[in-house]
Amino acid sequence: MRRISGDRAEVTEKMALSVGAGGGLLNVLLRCCVRAEESVLRALGVQPVYPALAVPAPLSCPSDDAATDTAPSFLDGILWMAVPKSRRTIEVNRCRRRNPQKLLKEKKNIDVCPECGHLKLKHVLCGFCYAKVRHETHLIRKEIQAMEGGPFRAPVVESVVLYEGEKPRPDDDGKRIIEQKRKRPSWFSY
Repeated sequence: MRRISGDRAEVTEKMALSVGAGGGLLNVLLRCCVRAEESVLRALGVQPVYPALAVPAPLSCPSDDAATDTAPSFLDGILWMAVPKSRRTIEVNRCRRRNPQKLLKEKKNIDVCPECGHLKLKHVLCGFCYAKVRHETHLIRKEIQAMEGGPFRAPVVESVVLYEGEKPRPDDDGKRIIEQKRKRPSWFSY
């Protein structure tokens, strides 16, 4: 292949066959053809038409940028992987798969949630109760946003949530009071 940059011809040759006795001879012939073409065009004063001389290599021959002295092997393009020498028997496979360390273990730390009655792991927050708390917190945050006009305008004071029928205590002076228009949930203590 030839590449021309600017006014000056710069010949970059890709080796059609980079190895073997035939490869060296083919490279010499290719270079001679390129030089002959350039000298004829220079003598005529004609700029070469692009693309210039291009000789396609056979598909079976690898084209490398760097010439090597060794002949290519038919195993060069194969990805080598580790392969077991013999097949595992059914007994070995079953023993490996049914190993007691790989089987599911019986859980002995399951308890009933005292609030809702759903099953949960001991020392872990109940998922059903957590969903209720999350929903209630979302409603309280909506009320705060409506009261203050935005999420980032909250005063730096403690907040107290009062539900329907509740009145503030004397120690709630100076605190932000958020009123909810519904009954207090049984799990949400004051």
